[in-house]
Amino acid sequence: MPPAFASFGAQALHYFQREHEAPLRRPLVSAAAWRGPEMAARTDWIVRLGPDDVGELEQACAAVRARGLALGDVRREDFPLRALGERVRGWAHELLDGPGFLLVRGLPVERWDDETSALAYWGLGQHLGTPGAQNPEGELLGHVVDTGEDAANPFVRRYRTAGDIRWHCDLADAVGLLCLRTARHGGASRIVSSVSVYNALLQQRPDLVERLYEPFLLDTRDEEGRGGAPWVPVPPCRFAGGRLRTFWHGDYFRSVERHRAAPRFTAAERELLDLYEAIAGSPDLYLDMEFERGDVQLLSNHFVLHARTAYEDHAEPARRRHLLRLWLSL
Repeated sequence: MPPAFASFGAQALHYFQREHEAPLRRPLVSAAAWRGPEMAARTDWIVRLGPDDVGELEQACAAVRARGLALGDVRREDFPLRALGERVRGWAHELLDGPGFLLVRGLPVERWDDETSALAYWGLGQHLGTPGAQNPEGELLGHVVDTGEDAANPFVRRYRTAGDIRWHCDLADAVGLLCLRTARHGGASRIVSSVSVYNALLQQRPDLVERLYEPFLLDTRDEEGRGGAPWVPVPPCRFAGGRLRTFWHGDYFRSVERHRAAPRFTAAERELLDLYEAIAGSPDLYLDMEFERGDVQLLSNHFVLHARTAYEDHAEPARRRHLLRLWLSL
Protein backbone atom coordinates (compact mmCIF):
# COMPACT_ATOMS: atom_id res chain seq x y z
CA MET A 1 0.00 0.00 0.00
CA PRO A 2 1.47 3.40 -0.94
CA PRO A 3 2.26 5.87 1.88
CA ALA A 4 -0.26 8.50 2.90
CA PHE A 5 2.11 11.31 1.91
CA ALA A 6 5.07 12.06 -0.32
CA SER A 7 8.56 12.63 1.04
CA PHE A 8 10.05 16.11 0.89
CA GLY A 9 12.43 15.09 -1.89
CA ALA A 10 9.85 13.24 -3.99
CA GLN A 11 7.43 16.14 -3.76
CA ALA A 12 10.06 18.70 -4.83
CA LEU A 13 11.14 16.54 -7.77
CA HIS A 14 7.51 16.21 -8.87
CA TYR A 15 7.00 19.97 -8.60
CA PHE A 16 10.06 20.81 -10.68
CA GLN A 17 9.19 18.38 -13.48
CA ARG A 18 7.92 21.25 -15.63
CA GLU A 19 7.85 20.71 -19.37
CA HIS A 20 9.43 23.42 -21.52
CA GLU A 21 9.17 24.13 -25.24
CA ALA A 22 10.46 27.66 -25.81
CA PRO A 23 10.41 31.04 -24.07
CA LEU A 24 7.07 32.83 -24.21
CA ARG A 25 7.54 36.06 -26.15
CA ARG A 26 3.97 37.34 -26.23
CA PRO A 27 1.47 38.15 -23.47
CA LEU A 28 -0.39 35.07 -22.31
CA VAL A 29 -4.17 35.27 -22.04
CA SER A 30 -5.53 32.67 -19.61
CA ALA A 31 -7.66 32.32 -16.51
CA ALA A 32 -4.43 32.44 -14.49
CA ALA A 33 -3.58 35.92 -15.84
CA TRP A 34 -5.77 37.86 -13.40
CA ARG A 35 -5.42 41.23 -11.69
CA GLY A 36 -6.06 41.79 -8.02
CA PRO A 37 -8.59 44.67 -8.19
CA GLU A 38 -10.70 42.67 -10.65
CA MET A 39 -10.65 39.58 -8.42
CA ALA A 40 -11.48 41.67 -5.35
CA ALA A 41 -14.76 42.59 -7.06
CA ARG A 42 -15.61 38.91 -7.64
CA THR A 43 -16.66 36.17 -5.24
CA ASP A 44 -16.50 33.09 -7.49
CA TRP A 45 -13.16 32.13 -5.91
CA ILE A 46 -14.77 31.82 -2.46
CA VAL A 47 -16.21 28.41 -1.55
CA ARG A 48 -18.53 28.17 1.47
CA LEU A 49 -18.97 24.92 3.34
CA GLY A 50 -22.44 24.19 4.69
CA PRO A 51 -23.74 22.16 7.67
CA ASP A 52 -23.86 18.94 5.63
CA ASP A 53 -20.23 19.39 4.57
CA VAL A 54 -19.14 19.97 8.17
CA GLY A 55 -21.16 16.95 9.27
CA GLU A 56 -19.34 14.74 6.76
CA LEU A 57 -15.98 16.01 8.01
CA GLU A 58 -16.91 15.33 11.62
CA GLN A 59 -18.07 11.80 10.79
CA ALA A 60 -14.84 11.11 8.93
CA CYS A 61 -12.77 12.42 11.86
CA ALA A 62 -14.73 10.17 14.22
CA ALA A 63 -14.08 7.15 11.97
CA VAL A 64 -10.32 7.86 11.96
CA ARG A 65 -10.24 8.22 15.74
CA ALA A 66 -12.19 5.02 16.23
CA ARG A 67 -9.43 3.19 14.37
CA GLY A 68 -6.67 4.93 16.31
CA LEU A 69 -4.87 6.15 13.17
CA ALA A 70 -2.11 8.73 13.43
CA LEU A 71 -2.35 11.73 11.09
CA GLY A 72 0.46 10.53 8.82
CA ASP A 73 -1.28 7.16 8.35
CA VAL A 74 -4.60 8.61 7.16
CA ARG A 75 -5.20 8.06 3.43
CA ARG A 76 -8.13 9.15 1.29
CA GLU A 77 -9.93 5.84 1.79
CA ASP A 78 -9.61 6.22 5.56
CA PHE A 79 -11.39 9.58 5.43
CA PRO A 80 -14.69 9.04 3.57
CA LEU A 81 -16.38 12.14 2.15
CA ARG A 82 -19.14 10.76 -0.05
CA ALA A 83 -20.68 14.05 -1.19
CA LEU A 84 -18.05 16.63 -0.26
CA GLY A 85 -15.16 14.58 -1.66
CA GLU A 86 -16.29 15.06 -5.26
CA ARG A 87 -16.50 18.83 -4.75
CA VAL A 88 -13.06 18.90 -3.18
CA ARG A 89 -11.52 17.06 -6.12
CA GLY A 90 -13.13 19.68 -8.35
CA TRP A 91 -11.12 22.37 -6.57
CA ALA A 92 -8.01 20.96 -8.26
CA HIS A 93 -9.46 22.17 -11.57
CA GLU A 94 -9.46 25.75 -10.28
CA LEU A 95 -5.85 25.39 -9.18
CA LEU A 96 -4.68 23.79 -12.42
CA ASP A 97 -6.90 25.37 -15.08
CA GLY A 98 -8.50 28.36 -13.36
CA PRO A 99 -7.08 31.38 -11.52
CA GLY A 100 -4.84 29.16 -9.41
CA PHE A 101 -6.37 29.97 -6.03
CA LEU A 102 -9.42 29.41 -3.84
CA LEU A 103 -10.62 30.48 -0.41
CA VAL A 104 -12.69 27.85 1.40
CA ARG A 105 -14.77 29.18 4.29
CA GLY A 106 -16.75 27.49 7.03
CA LEU A 107 -14.59 25.08 9.04
CA PRO A 108 -15.88 25.53 12.62
CA VAL A 109 -12.45 25.73 14.25
CA GLU A 110 -13.87 27.85 17.06
CA ARG A 111 -15.78 24.82 18.42
CA TRP A 112 -13.31 22.13 17.30
CA ASP A 113 -10.08 21.60 19.15
CA ASP A 114 -6.86 22.09 17.17
CA GLU A 115 -6.35 18.34 16.76
CA THR A 116 -9.76 17.92 15.11
CA SER A 117 -9.15 20.94 12.89
CA ALA A 118 -5.81 19.50 11.77
CA LEU A 119 -7.33 16.10 11.03
CA ALA A 120 -10.24 17.57 9.04
CA TYR A 121 -7.79 19.72 7.08
CA TRP A 122 -5.54 16.73 6.35
CA GLY A 123 -8.57 14.75 5.18
CA LEU A 124 -9.58 17.52 2.78
CA GLY A 125 -6.03 17.51 1.46
CA GLN A 126 -6.17 13.77 0.81
CA HIS A 127 -9.21 14.26 -1.42
CA LEU A 128 -7.59 17.18 -3.25
CA GLY A 129 -4.20 15.62 -3.96
CA THR A 130 -1.24 13.96 -2.24
CA PRO A 131 0.06 15.72 0.87
CA GLY A 132 3.80 15.99 1.26
CA ALA A 133 6.46 16.60 3.88
CA GLN A 134 7.58 20.21 4.18
CA ASN A 135 11.18 19.56 5.20
CA PRO A 136 13.62 16.62 5.34
CA GLU A 137 12.47 15.92 8.90
CA GLY A 138 9.04 14.96 7.56
CA GLU A 139 6.90 17.78 8.99
CA LEU A 140 3.41 17.26 7.52
CA LEU A 141 1.54 20.30 8.83
CA GLY A 142 3.64 23.42 9.28
CA HIS A 143 2.74 25.75 12.14
CA VAL A 144 2.86 29.36 10.96
CA VAL A 145 3.22 31.24 14.24
CA ASP A 146 5.42 33.95 15.73
CA THR A 147 7.95 32.12 17.88
CA GLY A 148 9.68 35.34 18.93
CA GLU A 149 12.61 34.94 16.55
CA ASP A 150 14.22 38.11 15.24
CA ALA A 151 12.60 39.19 11.97
CA ALA A 152 15.68 41.36 11.28
CA ASN A 153 17.84 38.23 10.96
CA PRO A 154 18.05 37.64 7.18
CA PHE A 155 18.35 33.87 7.62
CA VAL A 156 15.52 33.22 10.06
CA ARG A 157 12.47 31.47 8.61
CA ARG A 158 10.16 34.47 8.44
CA TYR A 159 6.97 32.47 8.92
CA ARG A 160 8.20 32.02 12.52
CA THR A 161 8.14 35.80 13.03
CA ALA A 162 5.51 38.55 12.88
CA GLY A 163 7.41 40.32 10.11
CA ASP A 164 6.43 40.63 6.50
CA ILE A 165 7.23 37.82 4.03
CA ARG A 166 8.36 38.66 0.51
CA TRP A 167 7.17 37.09 -2.73
CA HIS A 168 7.86 33.39 -3.05
CA CYS A 169 6.53 29.95 -4.03
CA ASP A 170 6.71 26.73 -2.01
CA LEU A 171 8.16 23.43 -3.22
CA ALA A 172 4.86 21.73 -4.05
CA ASP A 173 2.15 22.03 -6.69
CA ALA A 174 -0.16 23.69 -4.16
CA VAL A 175 -0.04 25.12 -0.66
CA GLY A 176 -2.92 25.40 1.78
CA LEU A 177 -3.21 27.63 4.83
CA LEU A 178 -5.86 26.94 7.48
CA CYS A 179 -6.51 29.84 9.85
CA LEU A 180 -6.99 28.62 13.42
CA ARG A 181 -6.64 32.09 14.98
CA THR A 182 -6.13 35.58 13.57
CA ALA A 183 -3.71 38.31 14.59
CA ARG A 184 -4.74 41.41 16.50
CA HIS A 185 -3.91 43.50 13.47
CA GLY A 186 -2.32 42.88 10.06
CA GLY A 187 -1.01 39.64 8.61
CA ALA A 188 -2.89 39.86 5.31
CA SER A 189 -2.10 37.18 2.75
CA ARG A 190 -0.95 38.95 -0.42
CA ILE A 191 -1.08 37.01 -3.69
CA VAL A 192 -0.34 37.86 -7.30
CA SER A 193 -0.63 36.05 -10.63
CA SER A 194 2.85 35.12 -11.82
CA VAL A 195 1.43 35.07 -15.34
CA SER A 196 0.34 38.70 -15.02
CA VAL A 197 3.72 39.64 -13.59
CA TYR A 198 5.40 38.00 -16.57
CA ASN A 199 3.09 39.77 -19.02
CA ALA A 200 3.93 43.14 -17.44
CA LEU A 201 7.67 42.39 -17.51
CA LEU A 202 7.39 41.39 -21.15
CA GLN A 203 5.76 44.72 -21.91
CA GLN A 204 8.22 46.83 -19.91
CA ARG A 205 11.54 45.04 -20.46
CA PRO A 206 11.35 42.28 -23.06
CA ASP A 207 15.15 42.17 -23.08
CA LEU A 208 15.15 40.71 -19.55
CA VAL A 209 12.56 37.99 -20.06
CA GLU A 210 14.74 35.26 -21.53
CA ARG A 211 16.94 35.24 -18.42
CA LEU A 212 13.95 33.80 -16.51
CA TYR A 213 14.39 30.55 -18.47
CA GLU A 214 17.96 30.09 -17.31
CA PRO A 215 18.70 28.75 -13.81
CA PHE A 216 19.13 30.95 -10.80
CA LEU A 217 20.92 29.38 -7.85
CA LEU A 218 18.54 28.73 -4.96
CA ASP A 219 20.25 28.95 -1.56
CA THR A 220 19.34 25.83 0.44
CA ARG A 221 20.39 27.57 3.69
CA ASP A 222 19.75 25.05 6.49
CA GLU A 223 20.58 22.05 4.29
CA GLU A 224 24.24 23.00 3.87
CA GLY A 225 25.19 22.08 7.44
CA ARG A 226 23.62 18.63 7.10
CA GLY A 227 25.64 17.46 4.15
CA GLY A 228 23.36 18.87 1.49
CA ALA A 229 24.32 21.08 -1.43
CA PRO A 230 24.68 24.80 -0.62
CA TRP A 231 22.47 25.64 -3.60
CA VAL A 232 20.42 24.08 -6.39
CA PRO A 233 19.95 25.56 -9.88
CA VAL A 234 16.32 26.36 -10.69
CA PRO A 235 15.00 28.14 -13.81
CA PRO A 236 12.19 30.43 -12.64
CA CYS A 237 10.03 29.95 -15.74
CA ARG A 238 9.00 27.04 -17.98
CA PHE A 239 6.51 27.31 -20.85
CA ALA A 240 4.81 24.42 -22.64
CA GLY A 241 1.33 23.50 -23.81
CA GLY A 242 0.07 27.04 -23.37
CA ARG A 243 0.98 27.09 -19.65
CA LEU A 244 3.56 29.33 -18.04
CA ARG A 245 4.80 27.77 -14.78
CA THR A 246 6.88 29.90 -12.45
CA PHE A 247 8.93 29.23 -9.33
CA TRP A 248 10.09 32.34 -7.49
CA HIS A 249 11.95 32.90 -4.24
CA GLY A 250 13.82 36.17 -4.53
CA ASP A 251 15.27 36.08 -1.01
CA TYR A 252 16.78 32.64 -1.56
CA PHE A 253 18.03 33.57 -5.03
CA ARG A 254 19.79 36.63 -3.63
CA SER A 255 21.26 35.06 -0.51
CA VAL A 256 23.25 32.51 -2.51
CA GLU A 257 25.94 35.17 -2.82
CA ARG A 258 26.87 34.54 0.82
CA HIS A 259 28.71 31.47 -0.49
CA ARG A 260 32.19 32.36 -1.74
CA ALA A 261 32.03 29.78 -4.52
CA ALA A 262 28.73 31.08 -5.90
CA PRO A 263 28.94 33.39 -8.93
CA ARG A 264 28.04 37.05 -8.42
CA PHE A 265 24.96 38.51 -10.07
CA THR A 266 25.43 40.65 -13.13
CA ALA A 267 23.91 44.11 -13.20
CA ALA A 268 21.19 42.87 -15.56
CA GLU A 269 20.34 39.97 -13.23
CA ARG A 270 20.00 42.31 -10.25
CA GLU A 271 17.81 44.58 -12.32
CA LEU A 272 15.61 41.62 -13.27
CA LEU A 273 15.22 40.46 -9.66
CA ASP A 274 14.32 43.96 -8.49
CA LEU A 275 11.98 44.78 -11.35
CA TYR A 276 10.15 41.43 -11.20
CA GLU A 277 9.32 41.97 -7.51
CA ALA A 278 8.46 45.63 -8.05
CA ILE A 279 5.92 44.57 -10.66
CA ALA A 280 4.52 41.89 -8.34
CA GLY A 281 4.15 44.55 -5.64
CA SER A 282 2.00 46.82 -7.78
CA PRO A 283 -1.50 47.45 -6.33
CA ASP A 284 -2.77 47.06 -9.89
CA LEU A 285 -1.78 43.39 -9.77
CA TYR A 286 -1.88 41.92 -6.26
CA LEU A 287 -4.83 40.82 -4.13
CA ASP A 288 -4.92 40.96 -0.33
CA MET A 289 -6.93 38.45 1.70
CA GLU A 290 -7.80 38.97 5.36
CA PHE A 291 -8.29 35.52 6.86
CA GLU A 292 -11.18 34.64 9.13
CA ARG A 293 -11.06 31.74 11.57
CA GLY A 294 -11.81 28.53 9.69
CA ASP A 295 -10.67 29.84 6.31
CA VAL A 296 -8.55 27.59 4.08
CA GLN A 297 -6.58 29.36 1.36
CA LEU A 298 -5.43 27.12 -1.50
CA LEU A 299 -2.79 28.39 -3.95
CA SER A 300 -1.03 26.96 -6.99
CA ASN A 301 2.72 27.40 -6.69
CA HIS A 302 2.93 27.28 -10.48
CA PHE A 303 0.72 30.29 -11.24
CA VAL A 304 0.59 32.33 -8.02
CA LEU A 305 3.22 34.05 -5.88
CA HIS A 306 2.40 34.72 -2.27
CA ALA A 307 3.60 37.09 0.41
CA ARG A 308 2.40 38.40 3.79
CA THR A 309 2.15 41.75 5.48
CA ALA A 310 3.60 42.20 8.97
CA TYR A 311 1.25 41.83 11.91
CA GLU A 312 0.71 42.74 15.55
CA ASP A 313 -0.34 39.77 17.66
CA HIS A 314 -2.48 39.34 20.75
CA ALA A 315 -0.78 39.43 24.14
CA GLU A 316 -2.52 36.26 25.34
CA PRO A 317 -0.75 33.13 24.04
CA ALA A 318 -4.05 31.26 23.51
CA ARG A 319 -5.31 33.94 21.11
CA ARG A 320 -2.18 34.41 18.98
CA ARG A 321 -2.21 34.08 15.22
CA HIS A 322 -1.86 30.45 14.15
CA LEU A 323 -2.07 28.99 10.66
CA LEU A 324 -1.57 25.40 9.58
CA ARG A 325 0.29 24.92 6.31
CA LEU A 326 -0.27 21.94 4.00
CA TRP A 327 1.72 21.11 0.87
CA LEU A 328 0.08 19.10 -1.90
CA SER A 329 1.02 17.40 -5.16
CA LEU A 330 -1.89 17.50 -7.62
